[in-house]
Amino acid sequence: MAPLTGMDAILWLALLALPVATVAWTVTHEEIVRELREHCRAQSEQARSVAARKFFYVFTCEYCFSHYVAAAVVVGTRYRLLLDDWRGAVIGWFALVAVANVYMSFYARLRVDIKSERLDVARKEQAVEVAPDAPPHQKDVS
Repeated sequence: MAPLTGMDAILWLALLALPVATVAWTVTHEEIVRELREHCRAQSEQARSVAARKFFYVFTCEYCFSHYVAAAVVVGTRYRLLLDDWRGAVIGWFALVAVANVYMSFYARLRVDIKSERLDVARKEQAVEVAPDAPPHQKDVS
């Protein structure tokens, strides 16, 4: 892939960061790989060597893991940003990590907001169930 400049560079960066963020988030947070993550968390705390603890820790931290996913994307796509040599690969790698982590931060915030809304709805439904015969002006629906 030739070095990208202008809007092409921004578009490719935004698009390539999506799979980086998705894979990093899935491995480090989602239920589908919970057992692997729990094993890695235990190993990161209990392994004898520092190298083993650090290796297993990578699978529990979305920021850390995104570096490896982004490196795989750079190698797999031959992605270069601004320069056509190894420097463009390094710039592209760190840029992908940065944008992917912005995506993951937005997604984490969105999940918190959705969970908060669900809890508010459940609390309101519970309040209505507790006092179903109360006049509407006495029900707590706020």
